[in-house]
Amino acid sequence: MEELEARVSALETQLRSVRQDAAAARVLAGGADRDVSAFGAKLDAQQRLLEALRETQIEHGRRLAGHDGRFDHVEGRFDHLEQRFDALESQMWQGFTNLERGQNVMLDLLRRRNGHEGEPPASSG
Repeated sequence: MEELEARVSALETQLRSVRQDAAAARVLAGGADRDVSAFGAKLDAQQRLLEALRETQIEHGRRLAGHDGRFDHVEGRFDHLEQRFDALESQMWQGFTNLERGQNVMLDLLRRRNGHEGEPPASSG
């Protein structure tokens, strides 16, 4: 019987130790649960942040595409203006050439009228 009492006493001691270990495990599990919950909340916040950033990038992409279209339009208008200026410049030089020819004809006519045919023009210096 003493042996049985010793074994029961040993079992009770072990049971107290197991209960203490179980209580400690519950405390650790509760802390781990809080840590996992906090980590999950941080992950959720990160996910929301990334989604907001994605939406902002999409919006910025749309705006940049709109700006590209507007710049393309402006560039087209400048190309058109440049062509018009080139045409005006060409017309202006053609006009100067025609004016020079006309002046030369008038000088020739004046020289002929005044009897200076074939003479070089007087220098204006």
